[in-house]
Amino acid sequence: MKSLKFLLPALLLSLSVSAAEPECFPEEVLPDNAFPTVKIETSMGDIVIELNRMRAPVTANNFLRYVLAEAYDNTIFHRVMPGFVVQGGGYTETIEERELYAPIINESGNGLKNQMMTVAMARFDDPHSATNQFYFNLADNASLDPNNRSWGYAVFGTVIEGWDVVMEISGVETGYSEALDAEDVPLMPVKLLKANVLESP
Repeated sequence: MKSLKFLLPALLLSLSVSAAEPECFPEEVLPDNAFPTVKIETSMGDIVIELNRMRAPVTANNFLRYVLAEAYDNTIFHRVMPGFVVQGGGYTETIEERELYAPIINESGNGLKNQMMTVAMARFDDPHSATNQFYFNLADNASLDPNNRSWGYAVFGTVIEGWDVVMEISGVETGYSEALDAEDVPLMPVKLLKANVLESP
């Protein structure tokens, strides 16, 4: 049975929790670019996101190192919930998990909100357990933001091109996956073919 990272309002329990200590300051990559852009090529079209290293330095850096390691290439979007999120980054089409770096600290208090068109990190119940899985917010999901009782989910970027592609992905037919033991899985795989950092203008 595979371990899934869930978002609190929709899915209540992860199947396993990482015991690794979170990294406060993973090795910095592309240090001279405060707002790098990443092109995500999918089987349904291209999406470009701008990362915000000023507000989410650890989270954006973590995402970049997975991109540069080609760890997102040939993975799938394994969770699609219309009006909520499109989530991916963790599994291949054959539901194999990719090698992970250590989890990172939670930067959900950075002032960036889980609003429509933003990108954030998925995690387990442990607030400091985010690794490689990320999601697109399909709506203003205030329930995923931090409050005085709980940690939120760290936003680190915004979709600047290809929002129509994200919305098209959100409309695919989904159902139960025996391999993942989860609902809301696309019945036909939506593939993340390649992610790469675009050159600064």
